Amino acid sequence: MDSQPSAAKARLGFIGAGKLAGSLIRGLIRSAKYPAKSIIAGEPNEAARDALERETGVRVTSDNVEVVTGADVLFVGVKPAIVLPALKEMRGHSTNKLIISLAAGVRIESMESVTDGRIMRAMTNTPSAICRAATALARGSRTTSEDIEIATEIFSAVGLAVEVPEEQIDAVTALSGSGPAFVYSVIEALAKGGEKTGLAPEVALSLATQTVLGAAQLATETKLSPEELRKMVVTPGGTTAAGLEAMEKHGTSEGLGAAVEAAAKRGAEMAAENK
Repeated sequence: MDSQPSAAKARLGFIGAGKLAGSLIRGLIRSAKYPAKSIIAGEPNEAARDALERETGVRVTSDNVEVVTGADVLFVGVKPAIVLPALKEMRGHSTNKLIISLAAGVRIESMESVTDGRIMRAMTNTPSAICRAATALARGSRTTSEDIEIATEIFSAVGLAVEVPEEQIDAVTALSGSGPAFVYSVIEALAKGGEKTGLAPEVALSLATQTVLGAAQLATETKLSPEELRKMVVTPGGTTAAGLEAMEKHGTSEGLGAAVEAAAKRGAEMAAENK
């Protein structure tokens, strides 16, 4: 891969530019490391094409082959059931190219069987749009050390990027891929609690959102464990202790853990369906 450009100079191509891929594109441009002119996206939905092109300035087309031939690194951002057909369509045009799948539930082995490119998987999330993503990378049998460096550089531009073995991707899908939806449910629940205790809806939502943001930022910067951080807030017999007792009574922690487990199980089921 010595002839390939570095990540910073690579032309990036997206097969599919929906919610997740679109978020990644927006984040890459926001990072200022990947200008719009370095990105080309293929999207069949005309409204989505127009919106992305208008908002970001990237070149958007309905022709996937045009994307493949015009890019050095390819991202597959279509729905899981469409991943393998899309890769088959690329075959012959993607020789010796790095192809990074953003899809849940499609194994590298299945993808490598239908393409001549070098497959990796990246499980990221929609906060990539504001450069706050949590991304896990998994290498395939053809992945080179240079591929890992390029993928890590790209995803580090939009947040945290770590490498995991593919067998852990379903867990990552559930935790960080689906996780934002679980967190939004927590924010919503906190806000509704605020409303019930007398706050105006907009005030309750603003405070709940900022509280979650601040708590997460404090955890990130201090590197303290959740238990240690929790102890900083709790006073025995105080308001926080009463609230935590209510959470335990209603099984809030168990419910969130069960959500991650259920999402991981569904990811494994999808992998069995998309072979």
